[in-house]
Amino acid sequence: MRLGIYPGTFDPITNGHLDLIERGLRIFDEIIIAVAPNPKKQPFFTLEERLNLIREAVKDCKNVRIEAFNGLLVDYVKNRKGVAIIRGLRAVSDFEYELQMALMNRRLDMNIETVFMMPSEEFSFLTSTIVKEVASFGGSVRGLVPDVVEKALKEKFKVIEDIVE
Repeated sequence: MRLGIYPGTFDPITNGHLDLIERGLRIFDEIIIAVAPNPKKQPFFTLEERLNLIREAVKDCKNVRIEAFNGLLVDYVKNRKGVAIIRGLRAVSDFEYELQMALMNRRLDMNIETVFMMPSEEFSFLTSTIVKEVASFGGSVRGLVPDVVEKALKEKFKVIEDIVE
């Protein structure tokens, strides 16, 4: 069985992420969405909230698991018996960082490959950061994120708005 690991903070998961997962299932028999706590990024949603949003977003996808992980990604991939790390590339600006990470991961474990995938054109501009920024100003993110994420963003920003007032 070919197992792909799709790591990230997914803060929050977007339709661009889901696009890569769906298309990744054409290559891999199973995909684990590996959610990293990544305190350096100061996530908007807690780890538990992100895991729950992802579970709801992929509930109809067969052969997809969701797990949190800590530590080195290559160790996690090896422990899960994954064959590759799935990474999305939206633009040339993503490539330099992703190449550095892929080469470091290869140095740490020559048996783990990195598969770069481009999102569908409609999601090529989409980032979790952009989604949060638009939502924070009350803009519509419909069609950019799963419905459950849109609802969670509205609720969370409403709470923040109520606290500020």
